[in-house]
Amino acid sequence: MLQGGCHCRNIRFTLDWPAQPAQIPARECDCTFCRKHGGVWTGCAGAVVTVTVRDPSLVHAYAFGTRTADFHVCRVCGVVPLVTSRIADQLYAVVSVNALEGLDPKLLDRAAASFEGETEVVRLARRRRNWIPDVRFI
Repeated sequence: MLQGGCHCRNIRFTLDWPAQPAQIPARECDCTFCRKHGGVWTGCAGAVVTVTVRDPSLVHAYAFGTRTADFHVCRVCGVVPLVTSRIADQLYAVVSVNALEGLDPKLLDRAAASFEGETEVVRLARRRRNWIPDVRFI
């Protein structure tokens, strides 16, 4: 069970992996938003993420490009701890490895990721395969 969230603790999450991971994939997206925010994301098709938001009015869901994903930005501290995408009535998510707490950095398997030129159909199919399919907001 991994925990994380934004700096001011308005947005918190727990990430339950299906098994003890030997390594955690950390995809460093090269889009302009992620480059400016240091976006490095992880997800696992068998994982569960539970999100707690203390004050929802202090969270902004930012969407750009294809508008198929919402970056959950804390209005207080500016951290983006997770991204969600609704695909065919199912909510998927990835979390920021930079927002994880108490994680041994040696567990991270960092790799560059570029999604430039992906069609929307290909993008959503990739998210279904790699993102967390069980997202719970409390």
